[in-house]
Amino acid sequence: MKESIEGLNINPLGVYVDVTFGGGGHSRAILNKLSSKGKLFAFDQDDSASINLIDDSRFKLISTNFSNLKKHLNLYDVNQISGLIADFGVSSYQFDKKERGFSIRLNGPLDMRMDIKNKLNAKEIVNAYNEKKLTSIFKNYGELSRARIYSKRIVQSRRKKKIISTKDLQNLLESIIPKQKFNKEMAKIFQAIRIEVNKELDAIKILLLQTPDFIAKGGRLVCISYHSLEDRLVKNFMRYGSFDENVNVDFYGNKFFPYKKIGHLITPSEKELINNKRSRSAKLRIAERI
Repeated sequence: MKESIEGLNINPLGVYVDVTFGGGGHSRAILNKLSSKGKLFAFDQDDSASINLIDDSRFKLISTNFSNLKKHLNLYDVNQISGLIADFGVSSYQFDKKERGFSIRLNGPLDMRMDIKNKLNAKEIVNAYNEKKLTSIFKNYGELSRARIYSKRIVQSRRKKKIISTKDLQNLLESIIPKQKFNKEMAKIFQAIRIEVNKELDAIKILLLQTPDFIAKGGRLVCISYHSLEDRLVKNFMRYGSFDENVNVDFYGNKFFPYKKIGHLITPSEKELINNKRSRSAKLRIAERI
């Protein structure tokens, strides 16, 4: 919290965007630094985020995926902002609700939708994707070396009985994962399925590509990532303005860098880890529009 809000370098008169509203922690901290003339727009695709709505005339919550940034800011006649913060991944609220199916700790339905209006859910992926497609998402989104073994077991098991709950999925894989690695492997499996359900990496790319059009010169882009796939996208975009380390060039061949990085990669302090265990994998990066 402290480092990310400091990273925004907030102008009290500025217009800011929190694209991952969730529990509203970052939004409240931003509002505390804005004057009566400042403005904050927040995005969240999960309708349940509205329970944390902030009663403040300077604040507007927009219920949609952050990939729709441009469309919705244009609706409010916003064409320039002073900064944007993104806290990627699953919110604590979503993890702690067993009926959402995000957690390996809680038995719930195989769902994992951040937006419950979406048709695709985890149950459909686990029960309908063929072995090749399951292997691909486990390898690419979970970075699992035993991706094919897991997908083969899932396909074999579902022929006998449909896989309905998070515990069903864990139980059928338990015998082929070493006990000391079980939680870590299952977390990666859940991550891979969740990314596929919500098309998370595609949404992050679409969001980041829109930011140079809105963030004013000297404005800040602040991103918190929780695994290497997210962090790689953020790092490359802040450094090169692209996701593949290729620098964009203009018509005359001049290199175009939309951002310069501010400081170094920030990871949780020992104090942060004691107070907030879920921050252990967080990586904070800050860039300034140039």
